[in-house]
Amino acid sequence: MTPVNQNRRQRPSFGEAFRFWLKLGFISFGGPAGQIAIMQTELVEKKKWISQSRFLHALNYCMLLPGPEAQQLAIYIGWLLHRTAGGIVAGSLFVIPSMFVLWLLSFVYAAYGNVPWVAAIFYGLKPAVMAIVAAAVIRIGRKALKNSIMWFIAALAFVAIFFLKIPFPVIVLTAALIGFLGSQVLPNQFVIAAEHSDERNDATGFGDEDESSSSCRQPSLARALRISIVCLILWWTPILLVGLWQGWNHTVVKEGLFFSKAAVVTFGGAYAVLPYVAQQAVEKFGWLQTGQMMDGLGLAETTPGPLIMVLQFVGFMGGWNKPGMLAPLVAGTVGAFITTWMTFVPCFLWVLVGAPHIEQLRGNTKLTSALSTVTAAVVGVILNLAVWFGLHALFPAGQGIDWFACVVSIIAFVGLLKWKWDVVPVVIGSGLAGLIFKLIS
Repeated sequence: MTPVNQNRRQRPSFGEAFRFWLKLGFISFGGPAGQIAIMQTELVEKKKWISQSRFLHALNYCMLLPGPEAQQLAIYIGWLLHRTAGGIVAGSLFVIPSMFVLWLLSFVYAAYGNVPWVAAIFYGLKPAVMAIVAAAVIRIGRKALKNSIMWFIAALAFVAIFFLKIPFPVIVLTAALIGFLGSQVLPNQFVIAAEHSDERNDATGFGDEDESSSSCRQPSLARALRISIVCLILWWTPILLVGLWQGWNHTVVKEGLFFSKAAVVTFGGAYAVLPYVAQQAVEKFGWLQTGQMMDGLGLAETTPGPLIMVLQFVGFMGGWNKPGMLAPLVAGTVGAFITTWMTFVPCFLWVLVGAPHIEQLRGNTKLTSALSTVTAAVVGVILNLAVWFGLHALFPAGQGIDWFACVVSIIAFVGLLKWKWDVVPVVIGSGLAGLIFKLIS
């Protein structure tokens, strides 16, 4: 057997891929960074279903899209493996398990959140959430901020969103434009995100040798129109039905409209989306309070699936707190479903329409430069989120410092970075620490 045949990647059967995506839906803890790492380990290194360079190329595109990049990466790889059906299965199974788990946790929180022992657990969760976000800033920054220009862009993004209140989409688009132009003026400073795997190994990827896969990647206007029409109908049908059922001023309808907008304008993944959603949901619409928003992020961290599932919690709490003529549980459940649907259905549209075009841009340095600067800007936005959480966790209600929260956040932060603690034990341990502290105090 020749070395090429030994290295050749074999396309998995649809059943094999289905079983993997189902498994991933139940084990994908750790937020987008952890989920991307799991897919890298399983799909590239162990199963060898996709080459390293193709994995990175898909990831680069997904990071430039609005919405959750980890789920979109799953859709993209599922599409590479088994075309449209593969993308639908991969993206759906990535989300469905966490939908039911988080719905149950949201109900328990809404119904029993005022019980002292439940409140004590969430008291311990808040500083852990702050530490998790702060650690994410460090981890992403280490990879993204590779020179002084990238550091400057990250700092500029932080100042723009924290002090100047510039909308995040404006920051992302500006960063992408800077990267695009920078690749022409200072290519050595901006073209830093490209990672080239060994060409001999990459040439053995099934996508490069399978003619049917190659034809699948050819852009087609007819195919793009079909997918766009189907996705748009699926995207908007639930909100139209709920509007006809409950009226267009009902909280659930407003949630559907808001999160459909968020799905289009929120770039940079979950950590970047949260400041925008928190500001609107808490301050403008009053669907929940700041402390509840942080509790929701803690719940989302303890469940599998994309971290952006915290938006389902927001939708549930909005319906629960402002149910209109519906029972709180019914309004909360419909709100959770509408929020999740309006958040994730557009992801299939972006990937299934765009992937064939993006496959033709592999190795394009202008796209790589735009990715570099967007990722650097996202670091600054995540830092903004860490500061926002820190102010509310360490100085509750604008009062003096909460020393318990300070100690828990420092321990969690050091453990995550130095000792590589997993997110789930950190969240569980912090919740137990809050419970014990309240019991003895």
